[in-house]
Amino acid sequence: MDDKARQRRYRERMERKQVVIDAAIDRAEREQGVLLVLTGNGKGKSSSAFGMVARALGHGLRVGVAQFVKGRDDTGEACFFRRQPGVTWHVLGEGFSWDTQDLARAIRTAQRGWAVACEMLRDPAFDLIVLDELTYPLRNHWLEPAAVVAELRARPLMQHVVITGRGLPPALREAADTITEMCDIKHAFRAGVRAQKGVDL
Repeated sequence: MDDKARQRRYRERMERKQVVIDAAIDRAEREQGVLLVLTGNGKGKSSSAFGMVARALGHGLRVGVAQFVKGRDDTGEACFFRRQPGVTWHVLGEGFSWDTQDLARAIRTAQRGWAVACEMLRDPAFDLIVLDELTYPLRNHWLEPAAVVAELRARPLMQHVVITGRGLPPALREAADTITEMCDIKHAFRAGVRAQKGVDL
């Protein structure tokens, strides 16, 4: 096939594609806050959520972040975003459950954290809220999924929420507007490489 024929076929294919995409854009006429979930065993769930935080700040939106498992506030994203105007950042966890090994304490910590998150979810001044690693207290039954979903559904109409974490509960799967699953194909940690600043923390 010569170059002119390839160009013609390419143009025809792109013209057909444009018709389909334009029609889909025309059908998407509703404007509302969306509930996004980033789940799966792969790396990058929280990083993706914080990318959305940067995007929201670029548009001048107000952002709230609630971290449910991490108990440290010296990660790169915390150090950076806490300095940005328009960001409210809460570290609500005490580390991973295998570190604390105290079930009653883990439940109390999760419930205290959820109370903080609810304050943000009820505040229409927040345009985007990230509930980082919320799936873990749900999966471990430290929080009641039905109550969490009810609160998410009652939030202000234009408020966007991003939830991260493995083990997505069915109630949250049903409530979400968009779900992305990260796959674990290969990870440096399994080869003995420590978590690295700027990449992992």
